[in-house]
Amino acid sequence: MKQKVINNFLWRFMERCGAQGVSLLVSVVLGRLLGPSVYGTVALVTVFMVIVQVFVDSGMGNALIQKKDADDLDFSSVFWFNIAMCTFLYIVMFAAAPFIASFYNAPELTPVVRVLSLMLIISGLKNVQQAYVSKNMMFKVFFFSTLGGTITAAVVGIAMAYMGFGVWALVAQMLVNAAADTVILWLTVDFRPKMIFSAARLKGLFSYGWKLLASGLLDTVYNQLRQLIIGKMYAKADLGQYNQGERIPHFIVTNINTSIDSVLLPTMSKAQDDPAAVRNMTRRAIKTSTYIIMPFMMGLAVCAEPMIRLILTEEWLPCVPFLRIFCFTFAFYPIHTANLNAIKAMGRSDLFLLLEIIKKAVGLAAILSTMWISVMAMAYSLFFTSIFSQIINAAPNKKLLGYSYLSQLRDMAPQIGVSLAMGAIVFSVQFLGLGDVATLAIQIPLGMLSYWAMSRAFRVESYTYVIGTVKEYLGKSKEN
Repeated sequence: MKQKVINNFLWRFMERCGAQGVSLLVSVVLGRLLGPSVYGTVALVTVFMVIVQVFVDSGMGNALIQKKDADDLDFSSVFWFNIAMCTFLYIVMFAAAPFIASFYNAPELTPVVRVLSLMLIISGLKNVQQAYVSKNMMFKVFFFSTLGGTITAAVVGIAMAYMGFGVWALVAQMLVNAAADTVILWLTVDFRPKMIFSAARLKGLFSYGWKLLASGLLDTVYNQLRQLIIGKMYAKADLGQYNQGERIPHFIVTNINTSIDSVLLPTMSKAQDDPAAVRNMTRRAIKTSTYIIMPFMMGLAVCAEPMIRLILTEEWLPCVPFLRIFCFTFAFYPIHTANLNAIKAMGRSDLFLLLEIIKKAVGLAAILSTMWISVMAMAYSLFFTSIFSQIINAAPNKKLLGYSYLSQLRDMAPQIGVSLAMGAIVFSVQFLGLGDVATLAIQIPLGMLSYWAMSRAFRVESYTYVIGTVKEYLGKSKEN
């Protein structure tokens, strides 16, 4: 099982790194070609798209993964339900497009909304395929579908940007990415939906999934609300800077966190009758993912200014403070992911929903109290509510698993300490007064070397585990 988990994590990680790496490169190229205002225009539309996308899954994907004996009737029933749901959602978005454009006082958004909403139909076609791949831990398939879609979309997006299509270059990139990803997934996955449907099976899955749907909707609306308010109350360029500040740290965290997240739920679900086993998985996930994510976020935060100036030009320097806030927020994502996956795996979607309601009530109060101040104040409120969310997400697992928030912090402490020390060392390089290229050329390898050296010197347990696991994996791979 350990070998299988590692194999699937590596495939998922390579898929995320490859896809997000290409996407990041494309965003840099398009950012230089199109500027903050165009990015802000697309961000206005994607706020609504991301919210509507929550309904595409309806919590059913996770329900299929969590159900031990899900069969073709379950998968087929969810597939046909999703197709009907996505068609309905597209009609709603098509009709709502003029109202969305009117909300932002931007009539040019109407055709953008209508074309970009085609992603809903595409999502309906691939959602169950993705659940099938995840449940059966076939993450190698994701590698080829996602990377193929991303590379194809990159070519189309950059070509259209050079040809002067402006905002439509970004729209085309997103649509082509989704379409190519879906086609490759259908060609490489054996599962095909059958002409069968069971309302009873759907109802059973929905009894678990609707709570995740409600939780996902709360989370998504809350996360997009800041961008919605910024787009309405401030300039498009402000939204573009905020959005770009999130993009790079999100790229790193998504690669690692999504890889772990994808493997954790199906693995934990198999052990849902053994709380001790789920506790051990949760603990290991928190310690290991923190050891990997924390130094990336710390290093990115201290290197932000020369990196942005070098990669995106001076025009994007206002995104640096946002980038740093997101770095410190995302650094603690492993504690969210591991705890929430444990709760889902134990079948407690009711607790999952309750936690979301509590967190979002506090988060909404933070947004409403800072939206009148500035975009920066709204960004800082995200960081402070994230700390509160850590405590709330961990609370149920003190009873469910015997693993409290304080115990989790103790497990994270060595990784946090070494990362802070590494950040201080790397930050000191800027006082040499060198150019951006020379500064980054020193900071990056110095950060890697100091983190490794301190991990060894202080005998950080997560370092020992990671190194041992890699050696064990490579040894078994050679034997096979």
